[in-house]
Amino acid sequence: MTDRFFPYELDRKWAPLFKVLSVGPDDGVTVGDDRTLTATFGRVRVETTVDNVDHTEVGGPYRWYTAVGLRLSFADDGITFGTNNRRGLCIAFVEKIPRIIGMRKHSALWVSVADPEGLAAAIGR
Repeated sequence: MTDRFFPYELDRKWAPLFKVLSVGPDDGVTVGDDRTLTATFGRVRVETTVDNVDHTEVGGPYRWYTAVGLRLSFADDGITFGTNNRRGLCIAFVEKIPRIIGMRKHSALWVSVADPEGLAAAIGR
């Protein structure tokens, strides 16, 4: 088996924001053949194991101001790596991942990859 890479679907209208955040076509989510799950968003990186994923959920569309950029959820301690507001995948964790922003560890990661169904299938949850 080989690593599977799922790039973000970059909405060009947010290109100036992506430039500031250093987000580009090389960013996305990788499901490694060693069962690691790695998401990059410019200079920010999250890594855990696939076994730490409780479940996934495809969703959208969302309001742009809740879905685009590097964001912390106001509803919970989830984090967003968002490049569009059309659709994405919420990845919920068994054990929270280390804090990226905010004051607490994160129980979920929302990513706006181009193929959320494919990423969910690769994760297997």
